Amino acid sequence: MRTQLRRRAAAVLTALVAASAAAVASPGGTAQASTNGTADGAAHPATGLLVLYSEGFRVRCSGTLVTPTVVLSAAHCFDDAAGEVAVTFDSVVAEEPPLPIPAAADTAAGYTDAELEAAGLRSGTPVSHPQYSGFTDLNSWNDVAVVVLDEPVTDIAPAPLAPIGSLDTIVKSQLSSTVFRAVGYGSEVRKPLVGPQKATPMTFPLLRRTVDMPGQKLTPQVLQTNGTSTSDELGETCVGDSGGPVYFGGAIAAVTSYSNGSGDKCRSVQGFQRVDVAVARTWLAWFGV
Repeated sequence: MRTQLRRRAAAVLTALVAASAAAVASPGGTAQASTNGTADGAAHPATGLLVLYSEGFRVRCSGTLVTPTVVLSAAHCFDDAAGEVAVTFDSVVAEEPPLPIPAAADTAAGYTDAELEAAGLRSGTPVSHPQYSGFTDLNSWNDVAVVVLDEPVTDIAPAPLAPIGSLDTIVKSQLSSTVFRAVGYGSEVRKPLVGPQKATPMTFPLLRRTVDMPGQKLTPQVLQTNGTSTSDELGETCVGDSGGPVYFGGAIAAVTSYSNGSGDKCRSVQGFQRVDVAVARTWLAWFGV
């Protein structure tokens, strides 16, 4: 099964490069982790933590199971990615350091199947939208990617995608009063227990969180939310939330892509790559999504 799925991923990627009219590339981003986030528990079991190597460094993102063998994420998560992607759907990954995901023996080459299997982790191959613009063109953002799993997930129900054009049904005057829910393994912004009492993103505890955000702007490719709200019930995404889902009407309408301004506090305008658009869905269809 593992070899068959990997061959399928390679075949799909080859076909996408050849079929440029249908291909979409994903841009890289700098989205951050949760401000005013809430522990998710078992509310969104299809969203998991993704850990991989890029240029010798270990990085983390979020992603969501959308078929038994496909995890939806953001293309920028896999810039210069090496090796396999480690995947876990545990709601709580670690209450405190260290990260319970072992380092790769060869950090330049990234994880191998054998390493992840020995650690009891799921593994998969990342594939980014071939027309991902690398954050250079707002009209061709395409910050979409998938991780094709080596083995199907049989104990978690895939999350649904919103119908094409779902976000376009929101009346412009009502966007700022429309609340969207993001899910991911982003850092929590809080004051440290010791040292300078400046609120900063904290990696631990590392767990799945949800955060609700008011809409701010909608473009053909991107949903932006307002990260300056003072409401205790609203917040922002942060480091590690990249690639995680944004729900509208109970289905995934976008994935976490970027943030603008006030970086270290994760309090700024947030940007999300829409997946309720044809350019994303045509590409995702190659993977049976």
